[in-house]
Amino acid sequence: MSGSDAAPDARVARVVVGVSGSPGSRTALRRAVAEAHHRQAELWAVLAWQSPGGELHARRASAAPLADGDWENLARTTLVTTIREVLPDGPGVPLHAVLTRGTPGRALAETADREDDLLVVGAGHRGHLHRALHPSVSRYCLAHACCPVLAVPPSPLEADLAAAHRRNVWRLRLDTRHFTKEATPPDA
Repeated sequence: MSGSDAAPDARVARVVVGVSGSPGSRTALRRAVAEAHHRQAELWAVLAWQSPGGELHARRASAAPLADGDWENLARTTLVTTIREVLPDGPGVPLHAVLTRGTPGRALAETADREDDLLVVGAGHRGHLHRALHPSVSRYCLAHACCPVLAVPPSPLEADLAAAHRRNVWRLRLDTRHFTKEATPPDA
């Protein structure tokens, strides 16, 4: 008998989560950590990146402002920074940070390629224009993944933040004249 009693094909359970740095992906990452703890599974944080304009544009462009290596480094920095900010004390489970080139939905579905995986994605509120211009990663994963997919709704604070941002976009410039007036000393 060998030194290991485990079956040779025994695999560790995995929770795969899409990480982009967005508020929705941060919420999904927190939920994925909880699921990994509950399932005693490894956490696979995946960030998929592409050159701006897509792969076809990158091949055609003769002189891109940033080389592919620069875009990859930016993606790596985003992945590491997001993990560190969301999980400052670490996840408490084995973590694999995966950087892959390609579309996010496809990269996530291909990474979570086992029936016993759990794929966690953020499912944000999207307007009609955004939906028309940018395909939904969560919809792609729901349609193409071979494992269960957990679509995590956005944090309620995300809607409040977006509303505050919309209000502030239309506000006039801040009048700073009252900040520059010299303070008068109190009467003694």
